[in-house]
Amino acid sequence: MESIGNYAYAGIWTLFGVAFVVLVLFFASLIRPQRPNPNKLKTYECGEFPFSSAQFQFNVKYYIFALIFVIFDVEVVFLFPWAVVYNSLGLFALIEMLVFLAILIFGLAYAWRKGALQWV
Repeated sequence: MESIGNYAYAGIWTLFGVAFVVLVLFFASLIRPQRPNPNKLKTYECGEFPFSSAQFQFNVKYYIFALIFVIFDVEVVFLFPWAVVYNSLGLFALIEMLVFLAILIFGLAYAWRKGALQWV
């Protein structure tokens, strides 16, 4: 029964936070000036006016390269806690880590073979 009270406190504070944000945004919309102007709606960046459409396609390889980097970067982070407690884990943990590394190496070889690591 005690844990329900803790959840009630968390729920009340969550509702309070959401209500506060909604009220602040509502009152800000009432007091801010609303003078629409076509020049204000133009795209403007770094002091340069647009000379063409801002919508153009990027090569999908940039996204794939970034995702591969993030995946391998995050997976390498998992190696550090394992290395810290390696002595207390034993042989089973070593075998698990070797399987984990084999999967990573297979994924890297696959990405390399498909040409996803070519920065063109």
